[in-house]
Amino acid sequence: MTERRAMVARYAVIGNPIAHSRSPAIHAAFAAQTGEHIEYGALLAPPEGFRETVERFRSDGGSGLNVTLPFKEQAFDWVREQGGVLTPRALAAGALNTLRFGADALLGDNTDGAGLVRDLQERHGVALAGASVLLLGAGGAARGVAPALLAGQVQGLHVANRTLARARELVERLSDARATALDWSRIAQAAPTLVINATSAGIAGDGLELPDAVFAGRPFCYDMVYAPRATDFLEQAQRAGCRQRADGLGMLVEQAAESFFVWRGVRPATGPVFRALREHAA
Repeated sequence: MTERRAMVARYAVIGNPIAHSRSPAIHAAFAAQTGEHIEYGALLAPPEGFRETVERFRSDGGSGLNVTLPFKEQAFDWVREQGGVLTPRALAAGALNTLRFGADALLGDNTDGAGLVRDLQERHGVALAGASVLLLGAGGAARGVAPALLAGQVQGLHVANRTLARARELVERLSDARATALDWSRIAQAAPTLVINATSAGIAGDGLELPDAVFAGRPFCYDMVYAPRATDFLEQAQRAGCRQRADGLGMLVEQAAESFFVWRGVRPATGPVFRALREHAA
């Protein structure tokens, strides 16, 4: 057993909650497809115990972690405190979802934006260039995708958050004239072509209390959350007349593939894994 564990690289996803995560199944499929020898599990970290959980996993020989809610910003701060390397994607976001542990190096990256853009453009045929985007939320998930949306040449990015100060903080960090902070009470005035939910409401089961005008006649509505059934966000979007809708399963698979590449230097094919997960959930 000791020899086997020395040969197999260990990875996991860390978050709270974590039981719902599909990441272990996704990375097991990637490993089988590419022939990479890895083990991948799930770590439930206490709300105040992120650093301790990460450091214990690392000291026990872990090779890397995916980071999910609510720890993406804490992970960024931890890597900086440890003197690790933050990629341009992580620096732009101020949050990260991928940690790589080396013998003498610590790397923090953010693959969320790449995953979202790839899913939107390649799987759903959404043209970002010239689009007007309403991004709901200003936490770690929103921080991870906002720079990639701007890099996709959107015409405007309206960031709406229940706490306006948080939206303004994200917009200030982006330092791009196309990005604006929007008060939650005024989101119906945004008139976007693409609405993206980057809040955790779908996981927490909390309603977003959005007016139907946010969705009516919109070409595309996207929930970054993936759940076995349609989220309240997507159900309301359908009722209110959003013409095309998608959940975050494709983004989940694409960002995972990007993390796998960061860790292993091998890029797995995402199509078969996405289809298998979708069929399993049906």
